[in-house]
Formats: sequence, structure tokens, C-alpha cells
Amino acid sequence: MDINDIKAIMEGLIFAAGDEGIHKKDLRKVLDLDKDMANHLLEELKFEYEHAKRGLMLMESQQVLFLTTKPEHSDYFTKFKETKVHSKLSQAALETLAIIAYLQPITRTEIEQIRGVKSERPTQTLVARALIEEIGRKEGVGRPILFGTTVEFLTYFGLSSIEDLPPLPEDVNEIEVEEEADLFFSRLQDINN
Repeated sequence: MDINDIKAIMEGLIFAAGDEGIHKKDLRKVLDLDKDMANHLLEELKFEYEHAKRGLMLMESQQVLFLTTKPEHSDYFTKFKETKVHSKLSQAALETLAIIAYLQPITRTEIEQIRGVKSERPTQTLVARALIEEIGRKEGVGRPILFGTTVEFLTYFGLSSIEDLPPLPEDVNEIEVEEEADLFFSRLQDINN
């Protein structure tokens, strides 16, 4: 395999790792590289990001690699966050929102057990859009954060209170609850956009 191919795969793995990043040893293991070769290729990638007119950079913290935006562009990201971007919510965000709306207060781990997949990003998206918020901590090991919906959630979906959510049938399993809630939120989102 060509060195540029390996660097492209490295870049893709770092990107795919998202906010959690990827540990250098895991990157070496996936690519079957020795430490010296992996470090050399990572240095080349860092150099390429630093010396090209690009909006991203490769960052390392405690042996974990991340792709991040460049600090010198921070003013633009602040402006972007301040503008209300009215894009549609992803399917993952809608599923997560439906689960939170119907089962609040709920932890991210409980959401992930229902969805069967990680829910960190959809949860972050919903917090960033002020549709959900931290409403406390659950008693027990680690005291995980409990999430609930916000006033903005009610406004966004045209509800006066959480009780305005349509009732779910009593004899459904979790998958049916999720599908029913997704359908409801999709319809409301279409109406509001």
C-alpha cells in the first residue's frame, strides 16, 4: 500500500473517531504500523494541515488524535453558532429526542440501550439546539447526567406542555415507541420548516 494511501486512511480514521478521537496505539494497530512509521506519517499529516490553506488541523492530546478547526477561524465559528441554523434534525437526533421526550428524565446510557447505538453526537446536537438540557444527576455509580426537554423544545414543536405529546399505545415494545415518536416528530418538523 502506498504511503499516501496509508495517510489517507489515517485521516479517515481520525475523522471517523469524532469527538472521542483515536488513540495512537489503536491507529497503529488498525493500520499494522510500527511506532516509528506511524509517528513519521502523523508528522507528515500535521505538516500538510499546517502548511495548506485548510480549515482543519490535526491535534494530539495525551496520545489521542483529533481533527479540529483552526483557532484562528474561531470568530467565524462563533458567528455561525450565533445564527439560528434552521436545518432539519438528523434521524439519530429525532430518535434521541423522541426517547427523551417520552421517558425523561433519562441518562445517555439508557438512551443508548434503547437505540442500540451510541448517542453522544445526537445528544450534543440536541443540547446545542437547546431542545434538551441537563436536569440533574441520577443517584448511583458515576452519577450520570439526566436529560429532559426544554421550553425551546415545546416552542419548536408547537406544544404548550409535555402532556401535549400524543399518548403511546399501552401494549407496545420499545421499538414501536421509538417508531411512533419518530413519526410524530418528523411530521411536526416538516410543519415547522
